[in-house]
Amino acid sequence: MALQIFNSLSQRLEVLEPIEPGQVRFYTCGPTVYNFAHIGNFRAYIFEDLLRRVLKYCGFKVIQVMNLTDVDDKTIRGAIAQGVDLTAFTQTFKNAFFADLKTLRIEPAEFYPAATDHIPEMITLVETLLAKGHAYRADDGSVYFRIASFPNYGRLARLDREGLRPGARVAQDEYAKDDAADFALWKAWDAADGNVRWESPWGPGRPGWHLECSAMSMKYLGPTFDLHTGGIDNLFPHHEDEIAQSEAANGQQFVKYWMHCAHLVVDGRKMSKSLGNFYTLRDLVEKGYTGREIRYLLASANYRQSLNFTFDALQAARSSLARADEFTERLATQAGAIPPGQPAPLPGWATEAGAAFRAAVENDLNMAEALAALFRIIHDGNRALDHKELSPAQAVAVQGVLADIDGVLALLQTDEVRPDAAVQALMEQRQTARKTKQWAESDRIRDELDRLGWVIQDTPAGPKLKRRPG
Repeated sequence: MALQIFNSLSQRLEVLEPIEPGQVRFYTCGPTVYNFAHIGNFRAYIFEDLLRRVLKYCGFKVIQVMNLTDVDDKTIRGAIAQGVDLTAFTQTFKNAFFADLKTLRIEPAEFYPAATDHIPEMITLVETLLAKGHAYRADDGSVYFRIASFPNYGRLARLDREGLRPGARVAQDEYAKDDAADFALWKAWDAADGNVRWESPWGPGRPGWHLECSAMSMKYLGPTFDLHTGGIDNLFPHHEDEIAQSEAANGQQFVKYWMHCAHLVVDGRKMSKSLGNFYTLRDLVEKGYTGREIRYLLASANYRQSLNFTFDALQAARSSLARADEFTERLATQAGAIPPGQPAPLPGWATEAGAAFRAAVENDLNMAEALAALFRIIHDGNRALDHKELSPAQAVAVQGVLADIDGVLALLQTDEVRPDAAVQALMEQRQTARKTKQWAESDRIRDELDRLGWVIQDTPAGPKLKRRPG
């Protein structure tokens, strides 16, 4: 079975056939670095990470570009409000973003171009559009794209061209979702921009947000590339404007496939600071949840369906991962230290589940079915271990299947971490407290171990320390 994806441009499932066989070049709309990214942003970034991993799982070489929008209305307002230079202001949030990617086990892209490092390419693109009659200069020195010059405008968003307002202009980087008007390619400097300005043939100013992605994607991926992704809120106007300016400049198709991730809501409502349901990744970590648990929840729903974030669901993710960790530990114990060169046939149930996983991810990243296949291995594997029906060599073979699956999911606890001397000493102190019936002290030590990331389990054979899922 070939990898099928839902193309937003055609509105149907299509077999992914890259322009260059064996290699997929794709562009991801990255963060606007004016604040810490929130879980709605990371829902999209997790989807794109899963896509990247599935592409590699299917044998494709991947070249991914994720931009960093470090100049737009929001970043300029934030820098001025704090009284700092734009570069210093955005660097804080760039650093935080990359730290958050590590927390969520998101693989790094090949390129992370920042808008402020690519102003010359943007100026060149505006010059091309002016020369071809697709852009015009306004009285204040700003340059706008003339959408009437591009007959295919609105194809991605399925706009009614009869409803377009010829000659209307929008200067903001973001505008009403039901509005279609000439948009700013280059914004002339004014006092509201502070010291943020670059020289251009049209006078001092800065690029418009939509222009940035076209210039950077084409620099790293060429005038036509395979795949462009983003949140559904980027489809119009941002992606529509990208298509218009790129194809008008180059005279060829900009992107072959478009994929969009649906919204995240919290407790069934739109995430909003005014509702008190707005969370950054850091907010959730401070509440005691781990990157793995958050990743599990954000990855669990089909990317084209709205995801309802709840703390009950986050707790369920924690329980599911604990179950997976328990199985991988049992499997590792059974695998033991067998001599090399003794391969064993994979049990039938593991073969079937592995095939089901592949079919799921190749069917437009069906994560619900993919996770079901993972837990089918866990269920059947536990049963085989209970009945002593899994040899050490077979356990090693099953570990191989799990490794392949986790190359996509990135959810399993793969690193064995042993307690250090201080943790071991705390466990012994707790045992002494329990023997002398000092229950309050025992509970205090248990809480201290939990704070350090360890869960203590009292078994008939004595206490056992386990790393808290994370």
